[in-house]
Amino acid sequence: MANISQSISWEAEEYIIKEHHGWWYFGLFVVTAGLSALAIWLQGWTFLALIIVSAITVLIFNLRPPRKIHYTLGRDSLTEGKIKHPIADYRAFGIVKEGSHYSAVLIPKKRFGINVKVYFPEGSGEAIVDNLGARLPMEEVKADLLDKIVDFLRI
Repeated sequence: MANISQSISWEAEEYIIKEHHGWWYFGLFVVTAGLSALAIWLQGWTFLALIIVSAITVLIFNLRPPRKIHYTLGRDSLTEGKIKHPIADYRAFGIVKEGSHYSAVLIPKKRFGINVKVYFPEGSGEAIVDNLGARLPMEEVKADLLDKIVDFLRI
């Protein structure tokens, strides 16, 4: 069992890189063009601006490489870069395997709170899971509708 009096630190990428082929970019263009045409036909200029900004944002996020983030799991909190997540704000955690990548998902106590998902290298997994398990119960994490949509769209 991990010594929970010590903090554990590791570095991992902020998200998993998903391959995008030419068809993905073509699909993004077709959907953007179709929604833009609908917005013009309905004279929804704000909607048109939203569509264009959204498409550009998705494109930029998919073209930029993920950053390496430094994580520290301490006695009372999980620090993600400069963001501190108090362990007391979460009711449980779960482990998710996506291909060859592992992540810990902290499940908030608040009904509409946001899950915190942090990736970690396989070699550090046992110490991280033991350390989190000493503070929070472990639960099975199931993908919600938003996770399934994001995975389907490969974003």
